[in-house]
Amino acid sequence: MKNIRRLFSPPDHSYFLFGPRGIGKTTWLAGAYPDALYLDLLEADRFRELSAQPERLEALVLARGDKQVVVIDEVQRIPELLHVVHALIEKKLGITFVLTGSSARKLRRGGVDLLAGRAYLCSLHPFMAAELPDFELEKALRIGLVPLIVADSDPEAALRGYVGLYLKEEVQAEGLTRNIGQFARFLEAASFSHAATLNASQIARDCQVERKTVVAYLEILEDLLLAFRLPVFTRRAKRETVVHPKLYFFDAGVFRSLRPKGPLDRPHEIDGAALEGLVAQHLRAWIA
Repeated sequence: MKNIRRLFSPPDHSYFLFGPRGIGKTTWLAGAYPDALYLDLLEADRFRELSAQPERLEALVLARGDKQVVVIDEVQRIPELLHVVHALIEKKLGITFVLTGSSARKLRRGGVDLLAGRAYLCSLHPFMAAELPDFELEKALRIGLVPLIVADSDPEAALRGYVGLYLKEEVQAEGLTRNIGQFARFLEAASFSHAATLNASQIARDCQVERKTVVAYLEILEDLLLAFRLPVFTRRAKRETVVHPKLYFFDAGVFRSLRPKGPLDRPHEIDGAALEGLVAQHLRAWIA
């Protein structure tokens, strides 16, 4: 999948690049900025070094004065680094910072201002049909278009493990919820709302939890970039929202892996929801 040309066009100055795990951010960055100073916060040594003293970032950047681009991967792991990045941008050293992450939740909750508008907010999405020379609609509806899954020799198995990766490394490791089993049940219940009107009260009844818990879980889904809501279109602004938005998981394959299946399920219903989600994710990628 390294030879797949993505349609994403980066801005000409510092920016954030958000996207779920496995979406291809690291691969794309390696091709776009082969000579950049690359700081991967998933590396244990680098994480310990910069979390202990975030100001070390300035020394690392200035010591590599020949580098015009600095990539900080998974920046949400150390939100304090953004204060140093902000200061370096203000010094006008001619350095472009590319700050990647799979979640903006920790940055916002940490009181970080996302560089006060000095860096664009960009997103990388699953593959688009136009990016794949051998795009197959049926396959896309079955396994989705997440690059990590598409490139795997056993995409079905990779897809089954994908949500588990998020539950372990993002939700549980970051302490976003204390009850990981309850959150897993919520994911299954929420999958029935994919491409449908979102009813938090109904999901709460299905999970046997309070509605406010479901509302909090929906926020976690969006913060982790696993789902998004499509607001209702109205010709005029209204004081109150009287119609619920629609919910979509970010990828058709992820939706199908979450959706429980039973003997009375109608295949065309699941396929229809997957197809609507696939169209929605394409439209979202085009306007991002």
